[in-house]
Amino acid sequence: MKAMILKEFRELRRDKRTMAMLIALPILLLVIFGYAANFTVDEIPTAVVGDNAEQVEGQLPDLFAVEDDISSDEDAQDLLRDNVVDVAVDTSTQPATVYIDGSSLFAAQSAQAGLAQAPDDLVDVEVLYNPDLTTAWVMVPALIGLILTFIGTIITSIGLVKERQNGTIEQLAVMPLKASEVIMGKIVPYFILACFDMIIVTVLGVWLFDVPFVGSVWLLALGGAIFLFVVLGLGVLISTASQTQAQAIQMAMMMLLPQILLSGFIFPLEAMPAGISWIGYILPLTYWVEISQGIMLRGAGFDSLSWAFGVLVLMAVVIFTAAVVRFRRDLAPSAHGKKASK
Repeated sequence: MKAMILKEFRELRRDKRTMAMLIALPILLLVIFGYAANFTVDEIPTAVVGDNAEQVEGQLPDLFAVEDDISSDEDAQDLLRDNVVDVAVDTSTQPATVYIDGSSLFAAQSAQAGLAQAPDDLVDVEVLYNPDLTTAWVMVPALIGLILTFIGTIITSIGLVKERQNGTIEQLAVMPLKASEVIMGKIVPYFILACFDMIIVTVLGVWLFDVPFVGSVWLLALGGAIFLFVVLGLGVLISTASQTQAQAIQMAMMMLLPQILLSGFIFPLEAMPAGISWIGYILPLTYWVEISQGIMLRGAGFDSLSWAFGVLVLMAVVIFTAAVVRFRRDLAPSAHGKKASK
């Protein structure tokens, strides 16, 4: 038994990835997520429009960070629909009407608490897109992306690893196929199945939790297709950097944890310190959350979501290119070894 224990310690010492997960990862997760775990939004992007904008702006609590570059002629509800701000004050009415974006759940809750400090006769409050601030309405669109991320990253990440462990990677090396064609061949079946999963999860989420769907189905489908390509490509990239299925699953889990906690899915990005929130802006789930909530809850169009679509397309190109480069490097030794054996 002593010999077995010593043997396991030696193997762990050689496996640097496992050692990193056992020692460095818990410390890293504690520091990052300890700062990220904050539901309180201390500063809410706010627009004040209308003829009496300056007068009303001065009476708002400090919590509301008024955007100076927004014209007083802008429509308050359009600013919320396009996610320009989380709160918009229309001073053309008496008293002024404060519109709150209910799809930004934590900002909306903070806004309601902040407005309780304002004079009673200053404003009327109206919550749009999620009037009762129902948690499920906000969570379900994000959960769709999380489920697809889990399925796409975990399952796809073990695809090429199986080829390597089974020895069939050498057969791929001598086939008249480019590395990009091999990877596309790996992604497409999972992509088709994941599309069915997306349809099922979306329909069930809307039906079971009464989540509204006020935007374009086709626009959501387009966003879902791009997002799936990103997460499936990420799974393939992980598989090219792994030698065993256990390593692939470890790396996939390391990718999934930040997506859960730093994408705005649970904790609002605007409540995180700048040193932590930047991580959220390089995660694909962050942009799916923006797209899905914007389309399903606010009825946002492509114009207001184009930046999120653009970032996902860029991620897809970068990840797919990186996967092709790494896979081509893996194929080269196998091809040379096959030729040498002949």
